[in-house]
This record gives sequence, C-alpha cells and structure tokens, in this order.
Amino acid sequence: MAQHQSGAGSHGHDDSHGSVKSYVIGFILSIVLTIIPLFVVMNHMLSRTSTMVVILAAAVLQFLVQLFFFMHIRESNGPRWNVMTLIFGVVILLTVVGGSVWIMEYNMVAH
Repeated sequence: MAQHQSGAGSHGHDDSHGSVKSYVIGFILSIVLTIIPLFVVMNHMLSRTSTMVVILAAAVLQFLVQLFFFMHIRESNGPRWNVMTLIFGVVILLTVVGGSVWIMEYNMVAH
C-alpha cells in the first residue's frame, strides 16, 4: 500500500511538469525560430556565411527550447544524470563534427 501512496504522490508532482502556458510559449518560440531562418533564406537578406550562422543559431536555440519547454530537462529531482549525459553527448558531437570539418579543410589545403 505504501508503494501505491508514494506513486500517487509522485504522480501529483508530474502534473506540475508542464502547463498550458509553458507549452504555448514553447510552441510559439519553435515557430518563430523556424520562420526566422526561412525568411532570411527566402529573401536573400544576408551573405552565405551570415545565413549559415543564422540557421545554426536558430537550430541551437530551437534545440534548447525543445529541451526546456517540452522535455522538462530542468525539472527533475535528484541527481542531474540526464543533464550530465546531455552535456557529454554534446561534447562528443562537437568533437566529431569539429574534427571532421578540420580534417576536410586540411585535405582541401593539401591537394
């Protein structure tokens, strides 16, 4: 019976994870962060490099919006293992992508 009561207590905590307000804010931010790069690309507003920077910045911001507004990454109790795992994954991703770009640039110069 104690397990059932503790489960009900944790279920009550789950109700506070997302409110309609937070979902609406996340949804609007996601739409804005999709429209901005689209608008920049369709109207040829910036140079190629600046356009890529805008696209990448919007992608990173949209990733953060998804994590915080929809996946509730900051609202867990106890150890922050999922945050540490996420940071480790991002470090590995940046290492692989950065290393690949560096190798491709080095090969272009060598030939």
